[in-house]
Amino acid sequence: MEKWKCAACGFVYDPAKGDPDSGIAAGTPFEKLPEDWSCPVCGAAKDAFEKE
Repeated sequence: MEKWKCAACGFVYDPAKGDPDSGIAAGTPFEKLPEDWSCPVCGAAKDAFEKE
């Protein structure tokens, strides 16, 4: 699974880890994240992320 990087702050979403603080289970691909999910560090929208 591909990692995605926040263009605003550099946070990397790693599907192998998910985003447990936001209720996103490990193994969740970026494409399956809810549309209203945002960067847990800076709050940028999902469309601010780029494939790493």
